[in-house]
Amino acid sequence: MVEFKFTAQRLNGQSISGSLSAISSSDGKKKISRLAEKNKLKIQSIQKKSTYFYRVRKGDEKPIKGEQKAFDKQEVEEALLRMGYKVLSINKKLINYQRKPPTSDIVTFVKISAELLEQKLPYSEVLNLLINDTENTALKNTLKEINNDLKKGADSEVTFLKYQGIFGKFTAYMLGLASKSGNMTEIYLATAKFLERREEFRKSLRSALITPAVTMFVLLLAVLFYVGYIFPETAKLFVRFGIDLPPMTAFTLMFSDFLIENPLLILAVLFLPPIAFVYYIRTSKGRMVFDRYVMKMPVIGSLIHKTLIEVFCRVFYTLYHGSAESIEPIRIAAEATDNKYFEHRIKQIAIPLMLQKGVGMTEAFEASGVFTTTALSRFHSGEESGTIKNTALQLANYYEADTVHKLKNLIEIIQVVIAMIIMVIMIALTLVSAETATVRPKSPGLSSAAVEMENNKG
Repeated sequence: MVEFKFTAQRLNGQSISGSLSAISSSDGKKKISRLAEKNKLKIQSIQKKSTYFYRVRKGDEKPIKGEQKAFDKQEVEEALLRMGYKVLSINKKLINYQRKPPTSDIVTFVKISAELLEQKLPYSEVLNLLINDTENTALKNTLKEINNDLKKGADSEVTFLKYQGIFGKFTAYMLGLASKSGNMTEIYLATAKFLERREEFRKSLRSALITPAVTMFVLLLAVLFYVGYIFPETAKLFVRFGIDLPPMTAFTLMFSDFLIENPLLILAVLFLPPIAFVYYIRTSKGRMVFDRYVMKMPVIGSLIHKTLIEVFCRVFYTLYHGSAESIEPIRIAAEATDNKYFEHRIKQIAIPLMLQKGVGMTEAFEASGVFTTTALSRFHSGEESGTIKNTALQLANYYEADTVHKLKNLIEIIQVVIAMIIMVIMIALTLVSAETATVRPKSPGLSSAAVEMENNKG
């Protein structure tokens, strides 16, 4: 998030100032323009919060280096002088880019925070401890800024959402909500569990789908290189001598000629479909279609679907406090799944049915069409017995155990299949090479083509 401070003038000549946050510089300027147009203001200046490097000294001590975010150089200088430092230099950071911390660092921060909160340590002390021990620069600076904002009395939810580029939207929301809730430790523990499960599932999914896909793509490129470049050098030598080629060698040479004659077509077939696919799923409609059908994929789709329900149930369990306050936890849990189709069905079908027609939770979930029969049955039992919160946790734990076990088995099966495909391709190439090695002229003497070549040389 980018922070801006602006000054403006009303029609009556009164000067006012304000600040706002945006996801980018362009978005921030658009927000300020819309605000000025709506309130009939004349913008006089816009300042963007930037990072400044400073070098200071206190008394005869060794100079200290650091960095601080501020709207201008003077703001940094005044703050340092108030702290009793002599300012040696202040320079604006030219490239103000922060790389997002690894998920493992964020999970560690959330887990340690939860453990320290369980020990009844004040949250300000928790932040101070983690600021000192965090090695990732981006996360350390973010925690410093959050700590400073909270000390000034800023709203925790607004403060954390300012840094959703670092934590992620859902994590920032949960951590901001935790500071305002009565069960801060529980929300931190649930958020850590959620982050761990999501990262674990993504790693497993990469092992099950992405890694095999990359392996097959590289293998395909290797085969095309062999068939299109290495193999013809030998096979065409036999053709020049008028030697009849065996079936596999002849077919491979014909395929090689096709590759050489149509390089643009081959490149288009190899690269255009994935590029078009990536571009399509980046659109809102494409993402919706992809997220819908990813749950219907053979074998893996069922595991993805169950994992989405697990995430939904785990977040719902953390936030749910009673039937009178069920809508907001349902909405947030749907967003946490990170599946646009699942989220859309909950927000556009289930929630309106509950709000407008007074439909029960289970009936609304069934109408959304994104829950399994097992999940609906358990929700129905929990709703009737008044244990919907515990039912959600039981479902989350059940689907976690189920998907972890099945995904491990699936990865093993896929690895075996990939190994067999590689083996078959290598055998095929070996057979073609072996067949080529057996090619011999029709007669012991030179062929007519060879004789003609010799005569031409003479």
